[in-house]
Amino acid sequence: MKINDLILKRFKDKFIIFDGAMGTMLQRSGLKVGELPETLNITNPDIIRTIHKQYIDAGADVVIANTFGANELKYSSSKYSIEEVITAGVKIAKEAAGDKLVALDISSIGQMLEPTGSLSFEAAYNLFKKQVVIGEKAGADLILIETMSDLYETKAAVLAAKENSDLPVFCTMTFQDNGRTLMGTDPKTMVFVLEGLGVDALGVNCSLGPKELMPIVEEILKYASIPVMVQPNAGLPRYDGKNTVYDIAPKEFAEYVKLMAEKGVRILGGCCGTNPDFIKKMCEELNDIKPLKTEEKNFTAASSSTEVVFLGERVTIVGERINPTGKSKYKEELREKKVDFIQAQAVKQKEEGAHILELNVGLPEIDEKEMMIKAIKAMQKVVQLPITIDSPNEEALEAGARVYNGKPIINSVNGKEEIMKKVFPIVKKYGACVIGLTIDEDGIPNTAEGRFKIAENIVNAAKEYGIHKKDIIIDCLTLTASAQQKEALETIKAVKMVKEKLGVKTVLGVSNISFGLPRRDILNRTFLTMALYAGLDLPIMNSADEGMKEAITAFEVLSNMDKEGKDYVENYGAKSQGKKEIAKTSDKSIEQVKDLKQIIVDGIEKDAISSTEVLLQTKEPLEIVNSYIIPALDYVGEQYEEKEIFLPQLIQSAETVKKSFEVIKKKITESGEENIAKGKIILATVKGDIHDIGKNIVKVLLENYGYEVIDLGKDVPIERVVNTVKEYNIKLVGLSALMTTTVVNMKKTIEALRKNNLDCKVFVGGAVLNEEYAEMIGADFYAKDARESVRIAEDIFHN
Repeated sequence: MKINDLILKRFKDKFIIFDGAMGTMLQRSGLKVGELPETLNITNPDIIRTIHKQYIDAGADVVIANTFGANELKYSSSKYSIEEVITAGVKIAKEAAGDKLVALDISSIGQMLEPTGSLSFEAAYNLFKKQVVIGEKAGADLILIETMSDLYETKAAVLAAKENSDLPVFCTMTFQDNGRTLMGTDPKTMVFVLEGLGVDALGVNCSLGPKELMPIVEEILKYASIPVMVQPNAGLPRYDGKNTVYDIAPKEFAEYVKLMAEKGVRILGGCCGTNPDFIKKMCEELNDIKPLKTEEKNFTAASSSTEVVFLGERVTIVGERINPTGKSKYKEELREKKVDFIQAQAVKQKEEGAHILELNVGLPEIDEKEMMIKAIKAMQKVVQLPITIDSPNEEALEAGARVYNGKPIINSVNGKEEIMKKVFPIVKKYGACVIGLTIDEDGIPNTAEGRFKIAENIVNAAKEYGIHKKDIIIDCLTLTASAQQKEALETIKAVKMVKEKLGVKTVLGVSNISFGLPRRDILNRTFLTMALYAGLDLPIMNSADEGMKEAITAFEVLSNMDKEGKDYVENYGAKSQGKKEIAKTSDKSIEQVKDLKQIIVDGIEKDAISSTEVLLQTKEPLEIVNSYIIPALDYVGEQYEEKEIFLPQLIQSAETVKKSFEVIKKKITESGEENIAKGKIILATVKGDIHDIGKNIVKVLLENYGYEVIDLGKDVPIERVVNTVKEYNIKLVGLSALMTTTVVNMKKTIEALRKNNLDCKVFVGGAVLNEEYAEMIGADFYAKDARESVRIAEDIFHN
């Protein structure tokens, strides 16, 4: 059953109502602390069946099978296989649903993906693939991918569903109160990436209560061209000393949900804290309104996992330098499978003001597919700008698009039939934008009309593959004025024709115009200005060329892109003229100090090693740690708090510091000096809880601030925490819990530490906790994030 059948036939003129929380209902039914909820499909199916029936009776059109966490990693030590658990879960739901629909439920694996974590993209894909195959075979009607906080993991899940099943795919992510997911993705980025990947509906679940979710829902609706789904929590959670309770009643919940429906949300349900009463009241509120039609939005956008660039709203600079043409050093590194040049140029072009980075790794003597994958992973470690994947090799294009975390631009296709047949399916599958070159079997036409004709053919052919013209960018091809002077103006004319008659975005490699001529900067700048006036949206150019950037800044004022000339004044007004330049110095060690700080900020691991080695020639290890590494980490932390960077960048900087510490510790060992650790800290995910993503993030940061972390892992018995505190005379313990059912064990662990009169402080953290929870269970501190855990440690060990 396809989504069109679901919405246009079965659900014509009515909303699709999903059920509410399964976990909340299971807790009421006596789920034991730490018990895997999905095993009840086998050990006590009547409980699950009864819950489904209650939701059906309340008015749900779709019940979600009890398969939320049923993946091979979580069930590796269970006596039940995921085949048994998922099959039983879907079959129970089918029995209870009658003529209603059943969704196979898939959520996060529980481990972070590379580069932030250790789980590879393809390993995640394979875990999700197994769930999908089992669920479809068991009879699920659709696939729900939900409560996702990592866009990269979400992409793996969506591809696993799309490539191994014909079922409709609904996908929702969970957002924090700062409007972003744990890994930094905002709602519009989610929309562009998931729509591109071909999900049938998207939206938000869990996260917050309906009132607090409203701004996130409104942003999703602003950008989404497919049905939007929302499943809020029953308000905000609090701990009453025994259980987790939520702060709004069914009536208030339903009223907010009705507001969402009136704004355009088409698919509605409940998450944590909701029960059949919430769904029943919601159905009553929605009974007298009709769903709004989902309108096609016309945004052209490329993105990383955290940053969207809208094409056409302003002039978009594409950095051109990660291209082997004329770069012997880069070619040599490609042959040696190195990524140093790539990472350095990515960071440099970002600092110079590039909005998108071109990536080309093409050399005939290398494995381009392998190198493309390596290069994209390397770039995404150090910058969050969107990437243009540039290659004539369709295997390299697909490999790059697959591992890319965001919505890329594929460069390129052209008017040749065989090329379009190879490239357009890749563009469609991965939801990319695509650059179309105005060249075909007969070469590049001399006239603007000839190039326009090819562009028109590309747009029409793309439509046949289901690619909307908003995702097409046409390159009318810049020819060299020294050899083809007449064609320079034909390129400008072609840009104008494409822009006006086809209504698509345009791109040009600007610097090509001046090859072989002196003072190339003059020609480049003038040609750029002419092209911008004709309708150029994306100049591929040297982002360090101040003259060209000044031309763009001026053009944006004169074309009314820079409203009230605010950016122009900021760049060239009195304040900017008064900015101090960084003082130059001949002191090599001082230059390296600055380099090390910037290396940590940029997250370039390899450079951290060589820079630290140079510093150690003139500086003591502790001086490097306290004067250079810690200030750099503090700066990164401040950027994180100000939402200038997000968790992946925070972790990458911490991983870079690890490389520096390895060099420092080696030096200390050789000299026989004492360990530099500031103090020992225990970290543990409490008994019954098998999630340790948050704990692992905290561990990385604390270690990089110089603390020795004793990581007890997950599902840690209370007595083990107590005994370890005694053995090592620990002053600070960090406890983590992700599940509401395990908060009680967090409380018991704290009580056990107090009962044993141990002189230690305890901080707690996790998705289900807040400051009120922390106080009620007896914790000394609440760490809202990993950065806060560092502050707590500093207070304990240095005050």
